[in-house]
Amino acid sequence: MKKLSQLGQKTVLPASPDNAKLEKVKNPHKDTDYCVRFTCPEFTSLCPITGQPDFAHLVIDYVPGDWLVESKSLKLFMGSFRNHGAFHEDCTVAIAKRLIKGIKPKWLRIGGYWFPRGGIPIDIFYQTGAAPKDVWIPAQDVAGYRGR
Repeated sequence: MKKLSQLGQKTVLPASPDNAKLEKVKNPHKDTDYCVRFTCPEFTSLCPITGQPDFAHLVIDYVPGDWLVESKSLKLFMGSFRNHGAFHEDCTVAIAKRLIKGIKPKWLRIGGYWFPRGGIPIDIFYQTGAAPKDVWIPAQDVAGYRGR
């Protein structure tokens, strides 16, 4: 396994998701199925048409296989969307696909709870299949936008 290049180092926010480096670490309990959750309540990206900021509350759950995503690299990856223009659906599914490619989890789910654009909240959900049996997967309850 390569040495982690970002953890414990001064790092600059990547200019784009394509430039972001997702790093992984060995799962110390790969013989046990368990759920890992990352919550990003202040996710931002840009509308690809207007350039205006879009905001979301993202919740990522996964059951690791051999690898865990290194959390600092995930934070930098998520932050790299700040100046990236893409629709809500693209951002949400692209994050899932990048994680799947990078760490090959046994199962992954992402909920993208996007704040209203034009008065309509858009929520995006993606998962790789049925959750593994005998693993507690908490609900992704996120408070609804007050305007709903």
